[in-house]
Amino acid sequence: MTLSLQDLGWSPFFQRQLDDDPLYIHRVTEVQRDRISVLGPDGPSVLIPVSGLSTGEIVVGDWVRSDPNGHLTDILDRQTLLSRRAAGTDARVQLIAANVDTLYITTSCNADFNPARLERYLALAHDAGCYPVLVLTKADLCDDPSEYVRRAEKLSPMLTVLAVNAHDPADIESVMSWTGKGQTAALLGSSGVGKTTLLNGMAGIAEATAGIREDDAKGRHTTTSRALRPMTNGGWLIDTPGMRALRLQDASEGIDALFEDVSALAETCRFNDCAHETEPGCAVQAAIADGKLDAGRLVRWQKLRREDARNSETIAQARARAKGFGKMVREVERVMKGTKGR
Repeated sequence: MTLSLQDLGWSPFFQRQLDDDPLYIHRVTEVQRDRISVLGPDGPSVLIPVSGLSTGEIVVGDWVRSDPNGHLTDILDRQTLLSRRAAGTDARVQLIAANVDTLYITTSCNADFNPARLERYLALAHDAGCYPVLVLTKADLCDDPSEYVRRAEKLSPMLTVLAVNAHDPADIESVMSWTGKGQTAALLGSSGVGKTTLLNGMAGIAEATAGIREDDAKGRHTTTSRALRPMTNGGWLIDTPGMRALRLQDASEGIDALFEDVSALAETCRFNDCAHETEPGCAVQAAIADGKLDAGRLVRWQKLRREDARNSETIAQARARAKGFGKMVREVERVMKGTKGR
């Protein structure tokens, strides 16, 4: 099957970046250690990064250019980028997917449903500029999926929430309807929520699936790498490995967009540095007292903002903060020893 650049998701945003003939333009479908798999009008191929590029700088969904010899030369600017802070103590950013239009945030109608974790995914989507769709899987195994839908809809105004049976073709069509021909979607969620079953239905393939533990609804990893796949409706889908921990980084705008009601109130407080605790003229606390704002939303907004600020530190900033804290502790210990000696 011959595919045009437009079929692959090409748009004027990318066209404006070209200064020559787009003969060697490709879409990244998979990233390996020393090479990348791509798809273009001439079909699938493999490129080798050159000119100082490494595969660590490239992510599935990227648009790239190559020379006639199959050497990757540059990455086009991304329209959207999903990323998170990598695990560990350093400040590395882990790329998840690029140029995603719709983000399918998946959870299931069981013990996996975790509002605080879902808010992280929603903040990620808002910050990246993707349209979030919350997909509640395993609705057929739940006595009352509408209760999960109601809880999910409280997370954000106008949030699209779908309760589905991933084995039902009609439900699969409902999910795919949020990604049109030539558009790109990504699947994010924990292991065991049914992402691979959704992928199978949306892409018309038969990937193996894994079960979940009955005691806590936690699943086993089925997807171990990211890949761009065609959907049966002409769209594209990036499946990702199960992600239970999502560490936000540089996502303050997405957090404030998700908690727009809280952030808007905070801007009207009497003091610019209001901590929204006991300060006079705090509009946030006034709204909580009047029953117009749930106190839990304030707590979650503050927690995400603190975490984002901490994760957005550079290594040097983190070390300086740790050094300053250590110095303070030593000073306190010195004073306490002096007090005891009197």
